[in-house]
Amino acid sequence: MSTVLFEKDGAVGVVTMSNPPHNLIGNTFMTDLIGAYTRAVEEGCRAILLRSAMRHFCAGADVGGFDEGGGRRHDQASFESLLDSLENVPVPTVAAVHGGALGGGFELALTCDMIVAADTAFFGMAEASLGLLPLLGGVQRVAQRVGPARAKEMGMFGRRHDPAVLERWGVVNLVTAESELPAVSMSWARQLAAGPTVALRGIKQLANLSARNGIAAADAQQIEISNVMWASADQKRGLDAFAKTGPGSAVFEGN
Repeated sequence: MSTVLFEKDGAVGVVTMSNPPHNLIGNTFMTDLIGAYTRAVEEGCRAILLRSAMRHFCAGADVGGFDEGGGRRHDQASFESLLDSLENVPVPTVAAVHGGALGGGFELALTCDMIVAADTAFFGMAEASLGLLPLLGGVQRVAQRVGPARAKEMGMFGRRHDPAVLERWGVVNLVTAESELPAVSMSWARQLAAGPTVALRGIKQLANLSARNGIAAADAQQIEISNVMWASADQKRGLDAFAKTGPGSAVFEGN
């Protein structure tokens, strides 16, 4: 039985983590998660909503086997391939976080383009208390969003953080009432799915390039990415709609 469920809701691929009791991360879970992302793209989804069917979003990794020789060591290539599959999926991704997003669970949310959190959610990187460091790039991704000082604070102290604090810092995009989280997060995903897919993919590529390799690296790809956008049907529809009715009137249903 899969630990991650997939369904298509219009143009949104809904990826639901369902690994009782707390969506602990292991090899099977990660394989299922990447498989669900791949299926979303193959079935033409234009955005992905990552959510949980459990009490918590994800309580982190299954720590069994963290002892020496316990199979928790990974080579650089497999690590980069894993993050690439989650972070560079060619459509916008939204994490809908309720309950705890701890350790690897917080890191999974950070691989998404946007995080919408319930006001009752809580976040943290507690690996240092086990003599470890966050294994899925959490330190560098918090640093990417809000700077190294906050990343060190979260990683070194290992405290749980309120979503309102992380929204103020810039880690979380939006905090909403827990009862409204399903509707609000789906609304964000549907808005992204209704947008110009090629242009949104280009924005994602440039933002990720800049975050990882600096502005110069993004500038080096600007023209190539822009040329793909200019050749798209979305761009033509957008300009036609702008010419006829003004900004904000385009409807995107193609590429």
